[in-house]
Amino acid sequence: MSTATIAANEQPLLALNNIEVLYDNVALAVKGVSIAVERGGLVALLGANGAGKSTVLKSISGLLNAERGRVSRGEALLDGQDLLGLVPPARVRRGIAHVLEGRRIFEHLTPGENLIAAASMHRDRAKIRDLMEQVLNWFPRLRERAKTQAGYLSGGEQQMLAIGRALMTEPRLLMLDEPSLGLSPLLVDEIFDIVRRINQDAGMAVLLVEQNAVAALSIARHAYLIENGRVVMAGTAEALSSNPDVQQFYLGGGHQADYHAVKHYRRRKRWLA
Repeated sequence: MSTATIAANEQPLLALNNIEVLYDNVALAVKGVSIAVERGGLVALLGANGAGKSTVLKSISGLLNAERGRVSRGEALLDGQDLLGLVPPARVRRGIAHVLEGRRIFEHLTPGENLIAAASMHRDRAKIRDLMEQVLNWFPRLRERAKTQAGYLSGGEQQMLAIGRALMTEPRLLMLDEPSLGLSPLLVDEIFDIVRRINQDAGMAVLLVEQNAVAALSIARHAYLIENGRVVMAGTAEALSSNPDVQQFYLGGGHQADYHAVKHYRRRKRWLA
């Protein structure tokens, strides 16, 4: 094996190094964030609403410009190659799929038509059929609702369709933004179980943004915790799950939140170490 091959195998699939994001050239939303996603890894990005999680995903997929945001410092690498110089469609062709919060689907089309619409980058009809069959095998509910307009699907089915559309691009990195939002616990379990199977069966790397830390840590292998645009904790999912601060403030452990204690917790230097 050549030195170049060894180096390629050792580097992560995705590496963000000291990324900073500005909105309107004024508001600093992400402050020196560094994360890595290994090939075939399943990584959770946790934090409260407004912590900067979705902004990190948009810095990877290139969707910041639509919100007057930009990466002002740092680098984003996929397989060691720069992403920041690429427009969003080029990043999709490189193997990045971003499922946005809010289930962005074509409501007037059927599930199958939605999947075909997402496969415009493929020219081989047989390949499109194979990808559709694979998606429908992962999400059998979509097969059952094949003739239903997507706008009439349940919230959970629409989320499945949104993920299925992303899979039609044949990504190497699947990024999911709050897939559990607005869903019942049973549906959350079902969707997260499918995400875990996609990761394991297809060897597809997954970067999962979630406020539901319990659900995210149940399937992730590594996790990062973001507060106020900074990574304040990183490690294995088991390590974060067993951390008493994470248990109290993100996993529902302990008593009802005491806001004096919350302020004290935010000041503790060991949390920021």
